[in-house]
Amino acid sequence: MARNSLTAPGRRLVLAGISTIGVTFGFARYGYGLFLPELRGEFGLSVSLIGVIGSATYAGYLAALLMAGALVARFGPRPLVLVGGLSAAVGMGLVALARGPAPLITGLILAGTSAGWAWAPYSDAVDRMVPAGRREHVLGTVASGTAFAVVVAGPLALLTHGRGWRYAWLAFALAALASTAYNAFVLPRGPGRRIRSGGRPVYRRSALPLLLTAVVYGLVGAVYWSFAVEAITDAAGTGSATAPLFWSLMGAAGTAGALTGHAVARYGLRRVHTGLFSGIAAAVALLGLAPGSLPAVALSALLYGPCFMAGSGILAVWSYRVFPERPSAGFSVTVFFLGLGAIAGPALLGAYAELHGLRAAFLLTAGTAALALLCAPGVSDADTRAASRPPERRTYSNR
Repeated sequence: MARNSLTAPGRRLVLAGISTIGVTFGFARYGYGLFLPELRGEFGLSVSLIGVIGSATYAGYLAALLMAGALVARFGPRPLVLVGGLSAAVGMGLVALARGPAPLITGLILAGTSAGWAWAPYSDAVDRMVPAGRREHVLGTVASGTAFAVVVAGPLALLTHGRGWRYAWLAFALAALASTAYNAFVLPRGPGRRIRSGGRPVYRRSALPLLLTAVVYGLVGAVYWSFAVEAITDAAGTGSATAPLFWSLMGAAGTAGALTGHAVARYGLRRVHTGLFSGIAAAVALLGLAPGSLPAVALSALLYGPCFMAGSGILAVWSYRVFPERPSAGFSVTVFFLGLGAIAGPALLGAYAELHGLRAAFLLTAGTAALALLCAPGVSDADTRAASRPPERRTYSNR
């Protein structure tokens, strides 16, 4: 066995991480956008109110993130990940049983906090359980859990179309409970090793491109996840099958995000960053230009799925490089800025769409995504080695 191969506990951690990210992001946070036509029809929600609710869910996520960052050094990642899983389960259960806007919004916000509790602590868990040579690959693979959950959510939405949407959310809640139980078994107990930082703050000038990229990534992602299905449904005049199939296609393509760590090792962080944000900008622009065209919608899903899923992976890898001595605290800072963009996106673009339409809002969002190209990471030693590596004929896998 190679020196940096994953041990059995490490492989269990990967599975636990994929399931956690899947239920907290793919179901608890992004499920809102998939079922938006049903929620609008049953609860009478306006486009601007949809944006406010979307921003409120991200605000809850950001609040949980701040608390997780403050508590992880003292308690370790395990209790925070478990709180995240339970928040997802209870919140999605409330959505499934809601009979009015108040319990619906409460459930959505509570479910939205789950990712804030769970995501950043996984940097500490990976630091404790994975050999140094495999950590970036594992972080990229764990982040792809969103894509696997989205693949499942699309067909489930198709099966429960109409008033059966509540059964889908009950299924989401049960999946969150199962993931939480598995994480309770896998994750290590206790706070782990104490890391001396010499009193230096975690903020540093070299992190500025990373944090600006996180803001743009959060804003663009929140708009796309919140309004993509609504834009497609409005343009097509019917939401019977196109939107769930679009969602599933996006998720299936997004599973390629599991190769983020390999791509960074092969081509370097800077090249991967440029490719991903070019793809995200193009995918968003397609929904602004032709949301009623099936080829354009399919191409948008095929571009956005892998690029967005890999985006969270490169943020994790990039953050780990910028803050190697305090991985969880550093990633919490990164995701905090991501949350700022995510809070602003739905409310601002929802209000803009109310005045100018969703197509114009998507074109504006595509322009915002392109701004991330100005914040590319610098060329590190690892990138230099990747760029000078001769071509190989081997096919990369997740093992």
